[in-house]
Amino acid sequence: MFYKNLGPESDVIGAEHWAHKGHIKLFLWEKFISNSDDAKPVIVFVHGSSMASQPTFDLQVKDRPYSSAMNYFALLGFDTWCVDMEGYGRSDKGRDNHFDISNGADDLKVAINYIKEIKGVSKVDMYGISSGALRAGLYAERNPDDIEHLVLDAMVWTGEGSPTLENRRKKLPEFKASRRRPIDLDFVRSIFSRDHPGCAEDKVVEAFAEAICALDNSMPNGTYVDMCENLPLVNPEKLTMPTLIMRGQWDGIAGMEDLLKFFNLLPNSNKQFKVMAGVSHASFQQINYLMAYQILHSFLVQPKAIYKG
Repeated sequence: MFYKNLGPESDVIGAEHWAHKGHIKLFLWEKFISNSDDAKPVIVFVHGSSMASQPTFDLQVKDRPYSSAMNYFALLGFDTWCVDMEGYGRSDKGRDNHFDISNGADDLKVAINYIKEIKGVSKVDMYGISSGALRAGLYAERNPDDIEHLVLDAMVWTGEGSPTLENRRKKLPEFKASRRRPIDLDFVRSIFSRDHPGCAEDKVVEAFAEAICALDNSMPNGTYVDMCENLPLVNPEKLTMPTLIMRGQWDGIAGMEDLLKFFNLLPNSNKQFKVMAGVSHASFQQINYLMAYQILHSFLVQPKAIYKG
């Protein structure tokens, strides 16, 4: 196993933080290991439409080593962070708002400014999945100087070739008519059955569903509305930083041809497109989650190109 030299997960320290967007409180979660190296690279994980950040990136599952992506990358020397978008998890939920993609990018601005200030860094690595990829991409488009590496997983650009979005559009009037939609354990389970059943272990699906529903019984509709009728939201030509596109083999959100067109327009020559075999939509909860980790880590630590002449 390529992770055999990692230390024990018990070495990882967790710390909660709170940042403020005006009067709105946003919850941030940090995990790291304590050692003499103070110059740790910072990675910020950005969650999707139907779950808060900790269930996605700090999930604990018995007999599944490094089920927490934050633990894994902390043991590799990163200072790892995630943030609950407004309307999700432990962040404030009371404002009368759909909490769309743009609002999420605003939340990331608050979170990144907070991290930069307390950690003394000028840039961070950023990974976003599904609508989190849209949030991360829009943030990077608005604030390119803040991002060292950008990673977009389960990304959708125009929505072309996405059967999941085609089905979701049938409920668009319902999503637009209310601020939030109810979720339960069965809804979370459906994420793993809609594209290609069998890509995730039952125990992982159940742990994920229980962790999500322990924090929320409903989710904002803003990202669903955006993804159904307002795409494209991110301009690839304005993403000037090194960028990795990750796409599961059986992902019903991320149309392959749509993503390839997006990828071709990225201006930085340091760009990669990785297809993850045996993976559907939720990469870090799949049987092949360690493949996703390895792809992400390899991109983040790749040496910079040397140019002569």
